Amino acid sequence: METKETRVSTASQVEYAVPPEEHEKHFGTKYDYGFESTLPPPPKFTPEQELALYRKIDLRLMPILSLMYLLSFLDRGNIGNAKIAGLTTDLGLVGNQYNIALTMFFVPYCIFECPANLVLKKFRPSRWLPGISIVWGIVMTCMGLVSTYPQLVAVRVCLGVAEAGLFPGVVYYLTLWYPRYMVQYRIGLFFGAATIAGAFSGLLAYGIEHMAGVGGKDGWSWIFILEGLATILVGLLAFFVLVDFPATAKFLTPEERAYTVWRKKFDNSSVGEQEHFQMRYLAACFTDWQVYLHILVYMSVITPLYGISLFLPSIINDFGYSTAVSQLLTVPCYVFATIVLLAFAYFSDRYGIRSPFILAGLVMLAIGFGINISSASSGAKYFGTFLCVAGSYAPFPGVVAWLGNNLSGQYKRGAGMALHIGIGNFAGAIASNIFRTQDAPRYILGHALELMFVGIGFVSVPVVVLIYMHINRQREALMREIDAAGGMRVRYSEDEIREMGDKSPDFRYTL
Repeated sequence: METKETRVSTASQVEYAVPPEEHEKHFGTKYDYGFESTLPPPPKFTPEQELALYRKIDLRLMPILSLMYLLSFLDRGNIGNAKIAGLTTDLGLVGNQYNIALTMFFVPYCIFECPANLVLKKFRPSRWLPGISIVWGIVMTCMGLVSTYPQLVAVRVCLGVAEAGLFPGVVYYLTLWYPRYMVQYRIGLFFGAATIAGAFSGLLAYGIEHMAGVGGKDGWSWIFILEGLATILVGLLAFFVLVDFPATAKFLTPEERAYTVWRKKFDNSSVGEQEHFQMRYLAACFTDWQVYLHILVYMSVITPLYGISLFLPSIINDFGYSTAVSQLLTVPCYVFATIVLLAFAYFSDRYGIRSPFILAGLVMLAIGFGINISSASSGAKYFGTFLCVAGSYAPFPGVVAWLGNNLSGQYKRGAGMALHIGIGNFAGAIASNIFRTQDAPRYILGHALELMFVGIGFVSVPVVVLIYMHINRQREALMREIDAAGGMRVRYSEDEIREMGDKSPDFRYTL
């Protein structure tokens, strides 16, 4: 409901964030924000009003997005619980067939992420994201009906295609709503659902296994069927809850919409963002050095993340615990990781920095995998799994937000983040094959390769930071010259400033 605190009149006495005449100049046509929406000039909100506005947005977007991603991660990772519940025995899987089935999810998942992000605005987020949720829910339900290895592989491929658009799509979607130093906490809330999914997966698997024999199906079949049906229901709900863009969000007042668009459009610089697709924005993405270095940063965290999420039940089971106890012992690891993740996200946004928290996660990973590759006791190794789970999940939102903060322009950022996530997620295919059955119970090869990726992170993160610091210093010197000559708009036209995007002299890279 609209309140006096959040409603701002457009009457002449209102204080504007941008004077109407300046607003018209910045946006080209009078009060036109794109997306076929015409809004009033953005009012000037107090900090309290701004906080109330973004809480209002949070309450509308974050619960449904988090629930969708919780089910997404649950559906791709529950095969690890199904494995120790009898999947491999009932399907007669031998050798590395289980690992191949895991791998086949990631191949289409990675290939289709970038195209999915490019069509998100075309098909509207409020239709695209719920639509793909329903599709992968149907696929997941079908996974509970498979009876042979080829059927399992085929369904995993279909699941990869269907899920490809969700994570990069939601991350890109959030960058359209929130300023750069508000976005990681929201990604943290959203991605926190993945860590909760890890906890739920063990609990649900423990409970659902008791349905073995119902309808002639084994317990592992019911894990897939029930969780797939839950995804379909949430996808249907999302059709009624999700909205498209700030400029067209009817749950906001016109003044709130105007402020949200303005606050995001001119976030920490005068750069602004283009609204209309052109091929040169894709070219700018594919030729930007930072995208490729960030892929290494991404892989240094996502490889341990997928490795631990897909194989944690098996790793704990090989400590000597029963199947039921192993399912339950995965829960505390994910609860701890969720707490650390939210703490990282909160302080990272509060201080406007990303790299220190990523490095902290890498340190946790190095210690955790170091313990598990050793000949330590089962109790010590179980403690190490806490560090492995938290060290991979907690810094991950910062890894994604870091690149998103440093790409300006909606289409360049959308393509860049999809390329970043798409190529980086091939690490999931690697992680699917490094914890081999013949290496149990110590999994020396798997833990060693995870440590190798952590080492890549220890090199790539400082390199990215040093380059950003160097460029920021150069731009500060250039801006002093520009300010002395009369400012940005004396030297450059509005169109030139907008076209420069993150290459603009007044754009500062987030460290």
